[in-house]
Amino acid sequence: MKDSIVVKLDHVALRVRDTLILPDTNWQIDRGQHWAILGPNGAGKTSLVKALTGDVPVVRGTIYSPHELSQASRAGYVSFEQHQRLVEREERRDASRYFSGDLNRITTVYEILLESCAAPGSCSIDVERMAAELKISHLLEREIRVLSTGEMRKVQIARIMLDSPEILILDEPFDGLDESSRIGLAQIIDDLMDDSRTVILVTHRQREILPNISHVLALRDGRIIFKGRREEVLIPTRMELLYPDSLKKPFTIPTEGTGPKKHDTGSFSKVLVSMKNVTIKYEDTTVLDNVSWTVKSGENWAILGPNGCGKTTLLSLITGDNPQAYANEIYLFGQRRGSGESIWDIKRQTGIISSDLQIRYRKPITAFEVVLSGFFDSVGLYQDYTPEQKETAEQWVEILGVADKSDRVFNQLSYGEQRMQLLARSMVKVPRILILDEPCQGLDRTNRQRILDAIEIVGYQSKTNLIYVTHYPSEIPTCMTHMLQFENTRTGRYRPKSRRL
Repeated sequence: MKDSIVVKLDHVALRVRDTLILPDTNWQIDRGQHWAILGPNGAGKTSLVKALTGDVPVVRGTIYSPHELSQASRAGYVSFEQHQRLVEREERRDASRYFSGDLNRITTVYEILLESCAAPGSCSIDVERMAAELKISHLLEREIRVLSTGEMRKVQIARIMLDSPEILILDEPFDGLDESSRIGLAQIIDDLMDDSRTVILVTHRQREILPNISHVLALRDGRIIFKGRREEVLIPTRMELLYPDSLKKPFTIPTEGTGPKKHDTGSFSKVLVSMKNVTIKYEDTTVLDNVSWTVKSGENWAILGPNGCGKTTLLSLITGDNPQAYANEIYLFGQRRGSGESIWDIKRQTGIISSDLQIRYRKPITAFEVVLSGFFDSVGLYQDYTPEQKETAEQWVEILGVADKSDRVFNQLSYGEQRMQLLARSMVKVPRILILDEPCQGLDRTNRQRILDAIEIVGYQSKTNLIYVTHYPSEIPTCMTHMLQFENTRTGRYRPKSRRL
């Protein structure tokens, strides 16, 4: 029956810039169905769901819906890309505020949500109700740029739900969330799945397919290879066909100056990071409270803790991006912060991959130029590189299996493809400290294993010391020697506790 159809793709082909993808695609979503979409990085998952919102053009076939509403108003979309756009919009507003003299103006979460109300007359009530429902009422007066990835994900869902979409598309909604937040968000999403709304979940992790998901669609190389009821698709033989084998061939680190780590007493006594009774506050909020931590040469640290506990703030004290470092007793590479060192002295000795870097890296340059920029710690490539640096970069993109994307424009790659290029960027030089903040975020099964294999080699065989942040204990590499875990105290604040592994 036509009334049961939510949306139908009939012999559709899509155009992404100058490339035709998903040729002759047929897909029908009926009322009461909820779908998961699986597939490797770059398979076409995001392009497919963006065709439902009208953001990717259909060049052949038709998308049929029995309703009069436009695609854009019927389908709400939550993704990392939208997170980037919100931050980019705020940066443009900063420029306007600068010229108007309104430098202290910020955009709060409440204002972001207010923009999305479907019924203007009851906006304030709707915003407060939705914030309470998603447990983000405490974020309403916060500026959007200080939110963690997990907090921003919940704000995005609230923003979309205020517009009452008939189709809710969630692109990797659990990435960047701790276990407790994943469980809470999963319950919220499961509750949203009813006959009045269709939920489409895009994910790389099979275990994140929620109980109320009834159907699964699988993509590979820009084509649908399986679709149907979940019990028919989620079987081992089909999942093995979906994802290519991980790269297993051995490799050595392609950077000059590396070699086996020296675990002698002299090496271990070299202090790289020393924090003594560090406290970081923003107005009335204390993020780090009297924290002391030491990282010595030869140590690799895993950092665990829930969203909002202070992990990102702690890392910003090492990378030189937090001005409150000058108000605390912090030593990096034997020199106290604020004693005459420049930010570039610090960045020269550190490498980083993080969601924050990926949000800021929006330059329209090739993926290979992004990798080369790691030698200069720049967002963009503004210096000439040497033949040796070019060779090192080529070796890293080959190791990580992304050499075939080198000539592509970076900001036109999928989220997972961008992530792999930024990981290559972080590894091309020989930093004394390499910070890996959720490095597997947005990666499919094969690429996750490639990254973890590379991290093991770097951790065991190079002179680089690793600081590895994750919400998945099962993905902690075996080369980690120490753990720093943030735990909740009776006062409600988080305190890090360290131990050897």
